Amino acid sequence: MMRMVPLELEGGATVLGIEVKLPKTTLVAVTTDKGYIMCGALDVALLNTRLKDRGIIAGRAVGVRTLEELMAAPMESITEQAAALGVTVGMKGSDAVRLML
Repeated sequence: MMRMVPLELEGGATVLGIEVKLPKTTLVAVTTDKGYIMCGALDVALLNTRLKDRGIIAGRAVGVRTLEELMAAPMESITEQAAALGVTVGMKGSDAVRLML
Protein backbone atom coordinates (compact mmCIF):
# COMPACT_ATOMS: atom_id res chain seq x y z
CA MET A 1 0.00 0.00 0.00
CA MET A 2 1.12 3.54 -0.71
CA ARG A 3 0.14 6.67 1.19
CA MET A 4 0.79 10.26 0.15
CA VAL A 5 0.04 13.04 2.63
CA PRO A 6 0.69 16.78 2.80
CA LEU A 7 2.90 17.74 5.75
CA GLU A 8 2.72 21.31 7.00
CA LEU A 9 5.97 22.83 8.28
CA GLU A 10 6.28 25.64 10.78
CA GLY A 11 5.78 28.84 8.86
CA GLY A 12 3.06 27.41 6.63
CA ALA A 13 5.02 25.64 3.91
CA THR A 14 3.62 22.28 2.80
CA VAL A 15 5.68 19.32 1.60
CA LEU A 16 4.68 15.85 0.43
CA GLY A 17 5.14 12.77 2.62
CA ILE A 18 5.21 9.35 0.96
CA GLU A 19 4.99 5.93 2.64
CA VAL A 20 5.30 2.71 0.65
CA LYS A 21 4.49 -0.46 2.58
CA LEU A 22 6.51 -3.38 1.23
CA PRO A 23 6.96 -6.90 2.61
CA LYS A 24 8.98 -6.60 5.83
CA THR A 25 9.78 -2.90 5.35
CA THR A 26 8.29 0.54 4.80
CA LEU A 27 9.94 3.14 2.59
CA VAL A 28 9.37 6.71 3.77
CA ALA A 29 10.27 9.94 1.98
CA VAL A 30 9.48 13.64 2.23
CA THR A 31 9.85 15.66 -0.95
CA THR A 32 9.92 19.28 -2.07
CA ASP A 33 10.26 20.77 -5.54
CA LYS A 34 14.06 20.86 -5.09
CA GLY A 35 14.97 17.72 -3.17
CA TYR A 36 14.01 15.05 -0.68
CA ILE A 37 14.88 13.12 2.46
CA MET A 38 14.37 9.40 2.74
CA CYS A 39 14.82 6.37 4.96
CA GLY A 40 17.91 4.15 4.98
CA ALA A 41 17.02 2.59 1.62
CA LEU A 42 18.43 5.68 -0.12
CA ASP A 43 21.88 5.11 -1.63
CA VAL A 44 23.57 8.49 -1.16
CA ALA A 45 26.93 7.19 -2.42
CA LEU A 46 25.30 6.24 -5.73
CA LEU A 47 23.75 9.71 -6.03
CA ASN A 48 27.14 11.35 -5.33
CA THR A 49 29.07 9.16 -7.80
CA ARG A 50 27.28 7.47 -10.68
CA LEU A 51 24.39 9.96 -10.73
CA LYS A 52 26.45 13.03 -9.80
CA ASP A 53 25.66 14.76 -13.10
CA ARG A 54 21.99 14.93 -12.09
CA GLY A 55 22.75 17.20 -9.12
CA ILE A 56 20.29 15.44 -6.83
CA ILE A 57 19.53 17.17 -3.52
CA ALA A 58 18.81 14.47 -0.95
CA GLY A 59 19.41 13.28 2.58
CA ARG A 60 19.17 9.92 4.33
CA ALA A 61 18.06 9.01 7.86
CA VAL A 62 18.40 5.48 9.22
CA GLY A 63 16.20 3.58 11.63
CA VAL A 64 12.99 5.38 10.73
CA ARG A 65 9.65 3.72 10.00
CA THR A 66 7.21 6.64 9.80
CA LEU A 67 7.11 10.09 8.26
CA GLU A 68 7.11 11.63 11.74
CA GLU A 69 10.27 9.72 12.65
CA LEU A 70 11.91 10.77 9.38
CA MET A 71 11.19 14.44 10.03
CA ALA A 72 12.61 14.19 13.57
CA ALA A 73 15.65 12.01 12.75
CA PRO A 74 19.15 13.34 12.11
CA MET A 75 20.49 13.13 8.59
CA GLU A 76 22.98 10.24 8.49
CA SER A 77 24.29 11.12 5.02
CA ILE A 78 23.57 13.78 2.39
CA THR A 79 24.39 14.43 -1.23
CA GLU A 80 26.97 17.01 -2.23
CA GLN A 81 24.18 19.16 -3.69
CA ALA A 82 22.29 19.08 -0.37
CA ALA A 83 25.47 20.20 1.39
CA ALA A 84 25.73 23.10 -1.05
CA LEU A 85 22.28 24.26 0.18
CA GLY A 86 23.45 24.17 3.80
CA VAL A 87 22.12 20.74 4.80
CA THR A 88 24.51 18.99 7.21
CA VAL A 89 24.94 15.49 8.56
CA GLY A 90 23.22 15.39 11.96
CA MET A 91 20.64 18.02 10.98
CA LYS A 92 17.05 17.15 11.85
CA GLY A 93 14.98 16.00 8.85
CA SER A 94 12.49 18.85 9.12
CA ASP A 95 15.32 21.41 9.08
CA ALA A 96 16.87 19.76 6.03
CA VAL A 97 13.51 19.84 4.23
CA ARG A 98 13.11 23.56 5.02
CA LEU A 99 16.41 24.25 3.26
CA MET A 100 15.13 22.35 0.22
CA LEU A 101 12.14 24.65 -0.27
